[in-house]
Amino acid sequence: MILGKNFSNLKVILVEPNGPLNVGSVARLCSNFEVDELRIVSPKCDIFSLDAKKMALKGQKFLDNCKIFYNLENAIFDCDLVLASCGRIDVSKDSFFESSEDVFNWTTSFKKINNLAIIFGREDSGLTNDELLLANKTFNIPTSMNNPSLNLSHAVSIALYELKKSSKRNFDQELKVFNLASSKQIYDSFLEIEELLLKVGYLLKHTSRPKIVKFKNYILRANTSMHEINVLRGIVHQIKWFLNNSEKKSKHKFD
Repeated sequence: MILGKNFSNLKVILVEPNGPLNVGSVARLCSNFEVDELRIVSPKCDIFSLDAKKMALKGQKFLDNCKIFYNLENAIFDCDLVLASCGRIDVSKDSFFESSEDVFNWTTSFKKINNLAIIFGREDSGLTNDELLLANKTFNIPTSMNNPSLNLSHAVSIALYELKKSSKRNFDQELKVFNLASSKQIYDSFLEIEELLLKVGYLLKHTSRPKIVKFKNYILRANTSMHEINVLRGIVHQIKWFLNNSEKKSKHKFD
């Protein structure tokens, strides 16, 4: 089994694929590497077309049983760890990327991750900045700077191979207990932090996102645990409660 003792329920997620041949090829790869589930966000092609089925071959069941979602947030709702592939060269220098090899070596150093998702973006434009923010870690596959973009199915094949290789490499090592905050916990936390910082005037609506990205990258570098993210959210909730109470007292004072 590709995931050895590290994982169960590996999900490959494609965001708005527009080529049925690519979708069929990815379905075949899911079978090759014993992926548990193929998920597709707002497909821009007929993923059940004859072309897709011809490419899928023994991966036909992944096409037949794939789950379709309207947005990426819903597609990762039950995932403990979310990794995102990015081949874009226009991403801000403040964004935090690692090589696919480093990310998968880190991923397979844990034991018992129940739901792991790997996200792949659109063939022509990849993932948006907001979509990248949904991942625990973002990786790129090193390629030529003159032609950095890989075909979708090629990128999926390399990523799954790297995961398999890393899983075998760490098979006999003592694995760490997985207690990291999920991508949803981190994402929800940063929505609350952004709301608070906008309210106190530290952020401005039109410039808030770059600063939030920097802060999130800082948190992700620290491999924040579930307990730590809950402490952070508790602090935010307490500050919001204090501000709301202060506003009420101030209002009553002048009534």
